[in-house]
Order: sequence, then C-alpha cells, then structure tokens
Amino acid sequence: MQLTRGVEYGIEGILYLARRCDGEPALIREISRATAIPEMFLSKIFQRLATRGIIRSRRGFRGGFRLARPAGRISLREIVEAVQGPIEFHRCLDHLRARGRRHRCHVQRVFRKIQRKVASILDQTTLEDILQATS
Repeated sequence: MQLTRGVEYGIEGILYLARRCDGEPALIREISRATAIPEMFLSKIFQRLATRGIIRSRRGFRGGFRLARPAGRISLREIVEAVQGPIEFHRCLDHLRARGRRHRCHVQRVFRKIQRKVASILDQTTLEDILQATS
C-alpha cells in the first residue's frame, strides 16, 4: 500500500484547519496558498472529507471550511479512507482468484495481519497527536 499524493495533501490541508486558533472557517484559496497545494486538487479532496463528515463547508459570507469535530477525535484512518478508499495491502493476485486458483495465494494471511496493524495504528493516531508532535 502506498498513500497517494491526495492523502498527503488532505492531511496537510486538514492540519492547516486544525492549527487555526480562532476556529474561523478558511477558504480553499487561503489553504492552498498556505500549504502550496493546487487549489483545484485541494477542492476535490475537501469535498470528499466534507462528504465523510470530517470537515464542514459553508457557503457565502463567512463561509469556508472548518473541522467537523475536535482534532483529537479525527483519526488518520478516517482521512486516508475518505480520500483513498479502504486500506488494502494485497488482493492476492486477482487474476489467479478469477481463475479459481485462490489456494495459490500463500501470503494472504501475512498481508491481512499487516493490514490490521496498519489500520490500528492509523485508528489510534489523531490529528491532535500530529499537532503535538510537530509543536
């Protein structure tokens, strides 16, 4: 599994929101400039995060984006899966499975174990943890 650039940008953008002391919403343009993330790409990522209830968006005067809940209650797993989809390390050679040769997937149990551990670490790591580590 490799995290996409979208996940990296999503984390960076949402950390920008988490660092705001005033709690005021931030515009995509502002976040884009502050993080050097392309505005259009960030907009698409934030749409996904908003759809999953991680951030909130508001249109119009005093509009923008803000966290939907405190940083300590937003896990990295939520962000990763909102942007990239479910965490998967190994699909065990889909072409073999399609031909009825599933038994040839010898490493499936190992990759499932790795997947569970990574998911657990991402579940236990919050935005607040990252903010504290970078302070």
